[in-house]
Amino acid sequence: MEISKDTSKSKSAFFSLILASLKGISQVIFIDRAVSGAIILLAISISSYSLGIITLLSSVIGTLIGKIGGAHENSVSTGLYGYNSVLTGMALTLFLTGPSKWIIALFGAAIAAIFSAAMVHFLKNTAIPILTFPFIILTWFMLLSSYRLKAFQLSNTLIPQSLRQWELNIAGKVNWTEGIFNGIGQIFFLDNILSGILLFIAVFWAGWRFGLYAVIGNAVALFTSYGLGGEHSLILMGLYGYNAILTALAVALVYKTNDNRYALLTGILAACLTVPLTASISTWLLPYGIPTLTMPFVLCTWLFLGARKVFTKM
Repeated sequence: MEISKDTSKSKSAFFSLILASLKGISQVIFIDRAVSGAIILLAISISSYSLGIITLLSSVIGTLIGKIGGAHENSVSTGLYGYNSVLTGMALTLFLTGPSKWIIALFGAAIAAIFSAAMVHFLKNTAIPILTFPFIILTWFMLLSSYRLKAFQLSNTLIPQSLRQWELNIAGKVNWTEGIFNGIGQIFFLDNILSGILLFIAVFWAGWRFGLYAVIGNAVALFTSYGLGGEHSLILMGLYGYNAILTALAVALVYKTNDNRYALLTGILAACLTVPLTASISTWLLPYGIPTLTMPFVLCTWLFLGARKVFTKM
């Protein structure tokens, strides 16, 4: 009888861990739904099954560290200690090469959860969310380690370039369909139309407002980057879209209160701002060959959420 109870408890604990881990994946786009997390995991696995495995393992690791470490139960169960681990594990898998990259990626996922906890403590009195800041800083530092530590080997996709030799190429037509679906796909480093379609399904599953604001953020990025003369290949790949989508969701919906009557307008403005910020940060990092990641999203969201402390109607 006791063995049966222990088995039941073990199954329940395992089921709870998987649910929380799936939510850790969906929390990358502010969604607290295991079904959306499963759809996102499917979208990633369609693009690369090995990346899908790393994604799930990274979320499980982050969730376990939160649980074992004694974090607030609700924070753990809703996946708030998984999403930075997910992005860190994925990024290090994609941007590193060599026999140690899998170990480094999973180690990075573990450190991301600890970093997240530290950031929660540092920002608790400001009421400003940590967003994906732990993932960004940790990933940048670990990629930059490649210049001094042999175990860290940059992928051939990351090529340091001199600004003196840089030329802006805006020739050719923009395939708007690819730009639309790659924009949301790049949140998870995906360049696959089918994966992009599944990600939109995952977002709409969380609610029509989530889907609508994601579409608005993506459209704003496409038109702003094209209007400002952005490089067409980058627009096509969705590299201006993903930060705008996350920012629009954060400013206009997720962190909106009843007092913020102009939330949609400020969300659109914030999404627009991510475009020149993406261009400037990518230029700044060009000599190191380091990706921009979601830093434009974090900076723009922090800017507008901070301003709301004074401009309460924004």
